[in-house]
Amino acid sequence: MQNQSIDFPQSVPPLSYENKHLSSTRSITTDESISKVFWRYAIPSVAAMVVNGLYQVIDGIFVGHYVGFEGLAGINMTMPIMGVIIGLGLMIGMGGGSLISIYRGQGAAHKANAILINSLYLIVLFAGLSTLLINNFGGVLLNLQGAAGNTLSHSMNYLSIFSWGAGFAISAAVIPMLIRNDNSPNFATGLMVFGALVNIVLDYLLIGVYSLGLQGAAIATVIAQCLVFSIGMIYFFSSKAQTKLTLKGLNFKSSVAIKIIKLGASSLFMFLYFGLVIALHNKLLMVYGSPVSVAAFAIIGYIATLYYVTAEGIANGMQPPVSFYFGAKQAEKIQATVILALKIVVYSGIAIVVILNIFPDFFIGLFSQADIELAIETQQGLRLHLFALCLDGFLFIATVYFMSVNQGAKALSISIGNIVLQLPFLYLLPQWLGIDGVWLSLPLSNVLLTLIVVPMLWRDMQKISKSTL
Repeated sequence: MQNQSIDFPQSVPPLSYENKHLSSTRSITTDESISKVFWRYAIPSVAAMVVNGLYQVIDGIFVGHYVGFEGLAGINMTMPIMGVIIGLGLMIGMGGGSLISIYRGQGAAHKANAILINSLYLIVLFAGLSTLLINNFGGVLLNLQGAAGNTLSHSMNYLSIFSWGAGFAISAAVIPMLIRNDNSPNFATGLMVFGALVNIVLDYLLIGVYSLGLQGAAIATVIAQCLVFSIGMIYFFSSKAQTKLTLKGLNFKSSVAIKIIKLGASSLFMFLYFGLVIALHNKLLMVYGSPVSVAAFAIIGYIATLYYVTAEGIANGMQPPVSFYFGAKQAEKIQATVILALKIVVYSGIAIVVILNIFPDFFIGLFSQADIELAIETQQGLRLHLFALCLDGFLFIATVYFMSVNQGAKALSISIGNIVLQLPFLYLLPQWLGIDGVWLSLPLSNVLLTLIVVPMLWRDMQKISKSTL
């Protein structure tokens, strides 16, 4: 992978106390400490992501206890499809959010407004495409993973509801990111927390009380995401918004939309990667194991979710200041912020793996206490599948870093590399090691990818530090 030269924007006005107009509209100034700025964005981002991840975990808890292992397997079969939908939302949110921060760093409010408007157009476009995708190919994608019997029925029950609310899933990923980059990280966090709490309450009512199974889980999710979208739109028409929406000037510009897609494309590929990996794991676990194996994989995914969302929250929280520093030509602050984020995700990943290996029964028991076979298989999967968990966090940070400094091609190369390297491991290891080979494929491929990305990231950061600012 060849490094590209760092091309700082040429029309960046200097930041100083004399530039009163610009500094009054920014949340980041040159005299603030790096860690203070980082945590101001990271804490709300992590809090929002953890709450969002927590309600996904609670989905799994309700399904595991009220529906059983076939319900867990069924919802896991829908995850590759969900990954595409979430990836589309994050593509728009990360691409649009990064550009909004960069243009705010340049003091170009009109450009930030154009990004916001075209991000909303992209939500509508991909919402329609997502509904068509699920309605026409959802069943085919489930069959390709080996879904059958009760597992297939549960999956179809979920998709039959979710397909019509896919647009709200996309918007619920986009809107908080745009609000956060509009200098309202606390409002964005509050909005996500609100949506998560609504989802949890509805899960309890629809799954636990009214026994609607996976259809209830889908209804709860769609309602919560619809509320997040509606409140977010009200925000952008309100006086609180710095990048405002008005009924005038809502023009679609294909060049702006393409710029958003290109910069955020690595986020889509990251989730395409996750979706592909889950689909291949589901298929292989059905071949070398059984629906119990897929249910164990679902539990492992839920357990790992709290680390993934924390690492993603750190990465997302890192993005606004890094993009701002890039727009303001402050290379040393970019490097320091990225190093801080890397330390957090790597150390926390190591700590979580240690805790999971010491107390596996406690975490598995949150999802199922009656099925001994499921517990044994989940414990084996935990040990093998998550031993390199911290490397997922490292790859999150590296990908978001390259997006934040307007190098979408490099970010995309990491996401594509993740997919390409995964395939031979998934093809070969199960043939050699059976089901243990399925569990080991992801962590071993992450080790190899990390060996490639570490020097790539290091060289790029060194080039930034030596750049003439």
